[in-house]
Amino acid sequence: MRWLPHRLSGLCLWGVIAALCSGAAAAHELRPGYLEITQTGTDQFVARFKVPARGNMRLGLYPKFPDTCTEVSPPQTEQTGGAFMDRHVMRCPGGLTGKAVAIDGLAGTFTDVVARVALADGGVQTARLTPDRPRFEIAGNPGWAQTARAYFLLGVEHILLGVDHLLFVLALLLLVRNLRTLVKTITAFTAAHSITLAAAALGWAQAPQTPVEALIALSIAFAAAEAVRDRRGRAGLLRRAPWIAALAFGLLHGFGFGGALREIGLPQSDVPLALLTFNLGIEAGQLLFVAAVLVLTGAAGRLTSVRVPHWRAGLAYAIGSVAVFWFAERLAALP
Repeated sequence: MRWLPHRLSGLCLWGVIAALCSGAAAAHELRPGYLEITQTGTDQFVARFKVPARGNMRLGLYPKFPDTCTEVSPPQTEQTGGAFMDRHVMRCPGGLTGKAVAIDGLAGTFTDVVARVALADGGVQTARLTPDRPRFEIAGNPGWAQTARAYFLLGVEHILLGVDHLLFVLALLLLVRNLRTLVKTITAFTAAHSITLAAAALGWAQAPQTPVEALIALSIAFAAAEAVRDRRGRAGLLRRAPWIAALAFGLLHGFGFGGALREIGLPQSDVPLALLTFNLGIEAGQLLFVAAVLVLTGAAGRLTSVRVPHWRAGLAYAIGSVAVFWFAERLAALP
């Protein structure tokens, strides 16, 4: 079955153009904030707000608590890694149930905030705040489904906005000759990055994020180079056994996913659930991308009779060029 490589034209070219228009800065731009509110007494609450930073500059995001709440002591702020951590100690007569919490400044950004509220009666609520919905109401009896939904959607968003991961998958698709090999390749990539995603997010294995992202860019360039070699009739490892390379490079990409999840933050009482649903979200987004490639390129093949082997080579060169640019940019960012 040779339908895949011969029809990988229209959408593939569109994908590279979209990546180029997004720019190198588009990769890993999804860096949500994390707000955790814990009830420590009848009317006492402690709020910790993790805000993404660029160097020494923080995003202009600030939690807005109900008017009934008053600060017991001045808020404390410290910078930790690539984020600022704010700590608020508040007294809220009557509690927070039925009250609204918002994030000022969120409407003017492209990021999200994951909010988690732990009440004294054991109730835990997780919400995902977006520029279109920067506030949420604290419920009296929240369920685990809210945490699952919030982290699942974050996983989908992360992979669909992670242009570098998608370009790697696209480069692999240039080398896949049939559906069976495609399934093996995607499964291998999934299994590998799931392992390192969990290890990195849980702190079992550490890898500096900037070097990891540089190596991810290098893996894309390698896959693109293999696609060019294949076009010239010189099949390399990726062409002969793409699932093996997907397994190896998937371990590397998993550190990238894990680093992103570590920046978001994991609710301490729901770590397994958040980790599982975030990973499922990544897989759902990845499968959506692959399905879109197959459906739209199949449609392009029916709408035109032009054969496009030269486009495949041009696409491989374009992917490789973007990847090399990212690699150089990320190397320059190393301390």
